[in-house]
Amino acid sequence: MAYTLILHVSGDVPIIGEVEELPGPSDTMVLLSNPRSREGKDLHYLQGNVVQVIWPVDKINFMEILPSEEDDHIIGFVRE
Repeated sequence: MAYTLILHVSGDVPIIGEVEELPGPSDTMVLLSNPRSREGKDLHYLQGNVVQVIWPVDKINFMEILPSEEDDHIIGFVRE
């Protein structure tokens, strides 16, 4: 199952992409597929045909994990 992440890289705009597995505590790199800006545009510092980028974890401030489409269909307990 692929996860969609927003990487907040030090000194740069946030980057959206997909990963096959969430990074673990001992990982030093994040392999991001289909890197793009929040608006879905290409990143100016990458070639147009790049499909995967490896980011070192020490350059990432934090990561956001976006819900998958499967998570959108889960109905939780709601109090009215």
